[in-house]
Order: sequence, then structure tokens, then C-alpha cells
Amino acid sequence: MPTKKARVAAIIPARWGSTRFPGKPLHLIAGKPLIQHVWERCGEAKKLDEIVIATDDMRIAEAAFAFGAEVALTSDKHPSGTDRIAEVAKKMKRITHVLNVQGDEPLVSPKLLDRLASSLVKTGADMATAATPFAPGEAVDNPNAVKVILNTQGEAIYFSRSVIPFLRDPGASYPYLRHQGIYAYSREFLLRMVKWKPTALERAEQLEQLRALEHGARIQVLVTKHASIGVDTPADAKAAAKLLA
Repeated sequence: MPTKKARVAAIIPARWGSTRFPGKPLHLIAGKPLIQHVWERCGEAKKLDEIVIATDDMRIAEAAFAFGAEVALTSDKHPSGTDRIAEVAKKMKRITHVLNVQGDEPLVSPKLLDRLASSLVKTGADMATAATPFAPGEAVDNPNAVKVILNTQGEAIYFSRSVIPFLRDPGASYPYLRHQGIYAYSREFLLRMVKWKPTALERAEQLEQLRALEHGARIQVLVTKHASIGVDTPADAKAAAKLLA
């Protein structure tokens, strides 16, 4: 029986409500809505067969239609962006793999998107994500900077807000990796994962990817030199606008 040809979709979850930055997806950066920058970056990738913006808000949907995006309207009950993209992926029966591209990263690398898609298809892993080395002097103990440790095959062993591994010898060193919040999934695995209840480690660390690890998932981690910049506040938007300019 012939193997099903791989088809990859990038799904960009976008919601209006944000405690720190309401209406963030439509905030203008360098003359365009934030979500449009993300969509255009996805359009520069070469390994994506479809790009969809997933939202429960008509204001975002109408803006996305205006700049030419394909839009999927979703339930407003989803607890996470992963659940939102799963609703859309469930209907995309021709798709074999899904990239969850954060809607607040206007500088996401098209090359990284291609690498994630290719790695997932080639390795047959359940998931793929990315990490970048901590910069010299960067605070490794910052709980908002999630750390990841890998096995010899480049797969995640664990993610933590704590410093892992612990250096018992004060003179020892370790190439600490900061996790980037971009994910690729096999469609089949994504649809299984969202049916599982949050696990003990996920609840403890507030890291959704630990649910996958606790269920025995293989998560391929691509190490990149540069991290994308997320927009969480209006100040972040100003910084992103300078970089885009």
C-alpha cells in the first residue's frame, strides 16, 4: 500500500483577549496588523502546503480576510492555542503534519518553519520544536525562560522552568538551551494529545509539552542560533517595529 504523501499546514491561533495586551493580533506594527506579519513569514516558507489563521473573533477574521488569509472560525471555549489548532486540523483530512505558529511572533524564521516540517516528516517523531543556546550572561534561573535537555538523538528528555541539569561541581559547565514556543505535530498525534487530561508534571510546571512526554511522545528538538521575538506587551511591539524597519 503506498505511503500517504506528506502535506504540512501552518495554523496560526489568534485570540482577542489578552490580559496584558487586548486586541494584540490587530495591533499595527510597521503599518500592518501583527498577525499579518506572522502570516507573511509563513508564506515565505517553502515546505508549507496550507496556511490558516484560527480565531474565534470576527474582528480578527475580517482583518485576515482583508489581507488575503485563509481563516477558520473556532470555538471560544478552548483553553489553549493547541486545542484551537486541533479543532481546525481535525477538519483538514488531507493534512499529515501541523505547525502551531504563534500569532505574536512577527519575526518567526521561515527557514525554521521549513526545518521543523522537514525534521518531523523525516524522523517520524510525534512532535518537533526548537531551542536556542542561552546568551552569555543571560539569566538561566529565570523561570520564564524554559529549559530543555536532550538525549543523544536530539529528542527532548525534559522541559523545566528550573535550571536543569543541576551542576553539582561549582566548576562544571553545561550548554543550557532555552526552549522556543513553536511546535510541529503529526496530525494524528495532535488529535490524540488534546484528548488527554493535563498530567501531574504539566500542572506542576504549567508546561503543556510535558503532557506529551508523560505519555511517551518523541519530541525532536532543533537547535537554532537565534530566537524569535514574541510580542507580549505594547513595549515589545515597539521593539519589533524597529527590527522590522
